[in-house]
Amino acid sequence: MSTNSTLGYQENNTAQTLDAGLGAGLERLCNTPGDGITSAPPEAGIERIEARFQGNGFSPHRHDTYAIGLTINGVQTFNYRGEGQASLPGQVIVIHPDELHDGGAGNEQGLRYRMIYVPPEKISDALAAGRDSGLPFVSSPVLTDIEFRQDLVEALSDIECEIGDLKRDCLLADLAACLKRHADNGKSNRPAVLDHKALKECSDLMKECCDRDVTLADLEAIAQIDRYSLARQFRRAYGTSPHRYLVMRRLDRVKLKLQKGEKLADAAVGSGFSDQSHMNRHFKRAFGMSPGEWRRLHAAGGQTL
Repeated sequence: MSTNSTLGYQENNTAQTLDAGLGAGLERLCNTPGDGITSAPPEAGIERIEARFQGNGFSPHRHDTYAIGLTINGVQTFNYRGEGQASLPGQVIVIHPDELHDGGAGNEQGLRYRMIYVPPEKISDALAAGRDSGLPFVSSPVLTDIEFRQDLVEALSDIECEIGDLKRDCLLADLAACLKRHADNGKSNRPAVLDHKALKECSDLMKECCDRDVTLADLEAIAQIDRYSLARQFRRAYGTSPHRYLVMRRLDRVKLKLQKGEKLADAAVGSGFSDQSHMNRHFKRAFGMSPGEWRRLHAAGGQTL
């Protein structure tokens, strides 16, 4: 395992590309110039993208999923937990849910990378099967780990194809094990008693009803847990607060509407935001760019499925 600060990489490494032995799928990355994001539609809440950037890609933002990926070409630089980081081709990046970060290219070569965004409850479920609980926190956001890298190649090499149920379940088990292996034990292994069934009922309600007001009292009535315990348990299981989880589900709906060509104002109101300005503020905080810029980059990258 190793971490790179922005001062830690050598200039002669910046021209590296991901080794051909990592899989034919990653060798076949398109060579379309310019900035762009290519995404596969979500499967069971899991998203996969390929992004290309010259210069800065994302302003500081945070999302409520694990962001796990591979740098393919160039140097990926970002600020995370108060420290500058740099990832070289073939290195693994792990961003914990709800952690502020930015991102961009570290040199004139530009940057290409692929990421998989995994809801934290998927990781929690995979670990709970082994009588573990809570979310693993990986303090080092840049890792050199061949096994972890190979698991990601398996997930990201054929972004144009669906993962499928069997492969997805096996992948989740493997990724959870890799995260656990690199976790900071002091933060990840605190004993916790979580009512997973009640918490899932709360998350399901927020997914289904994100376009209307949902209160902690509503969740309390469903879970039969007092609201303060509920808030603590929810963060332990999902990596974020119930309120932010609801906002992110609204933003998920916004992205789907934008991909269908809806106007920004209509997407905002139809997803539970009071108006377009309200949506814009939350969108930029979550994704590091405005809804209009997000739509432009996805149009430039193309939809794979």
